[in-house]
Amino acid sequence: MPAYPIEHDDVLRAWVEARVRRFEWRAIESPGSRRAAVAVTLAPNRELRSCFLLTRRAKKLTHHGGQWALPGGRMEEGESAADAARRELDEELGLSLDALAIVGRLDDFETRSGFVISPVVLWCEDYRELTPDPREVARAYRVPIADLDRPDVPILSHIPQSDRPVLSMPILGGKVHAPTAAFIYQLLEVALYGRATRVAHYEQPVFAWR
Repeated sequence: MPAYPIEHDDVLRAWVEARVRRFEWRAIESPGSRRAAVAVTLAPNRELRSCFLLTRRAKKLTHHGGQWALPGGRMEEGESAADAARRELDEELGLSLDALAIVGRLDDFETRSGFVISPVVLWCEDYRELTPDPREVARAYRVPIADLDRPDVPILSHIPQSDRPVLSMPILGGKVHAPTAAFIYQLLEVALYGRATRVAHYEQPVFAWR
């Protein structure tokens, strides 16, 4: 059994919140980059196991169509990362959470495509049906966090185009790559194990560089 609670209840929220708020997350200042935020959302499935929400982007999207992603997008003028993450979660999955759902932040990640992404950890207290927007989301998934408590997490691989390893996570029978994999891995490390593991140095696969 995992060393942390797996049922989605007040015990797990207190566990996660204590560790995330203790974590000294790192911002990235990159004047030439665009700012974006993603919602790293913990929510229960029907069996009340704690899961994180993951999407497969619609194939017709101009950028990163068909790829795995956390709900998120570009920050609007004057918008905080937390507000942007909650707005995008509502727009993409129809899940509206108020400010009390904000648990904390993880490290910024600068992508090869010119974005600095700020991940915001959110907590959804009860089971709610998701209503993905088909213009942006092909399908939404609830992935039990305990399913990633395994010895092959994370997967590191090397590519000739970079001297940094690509970070991937084995999810839903395939591989999810950085930056999405980096946020999920850091969530596990920080929120569940209480380890200040950094992920901003990991590489993305070449197909995500555009």
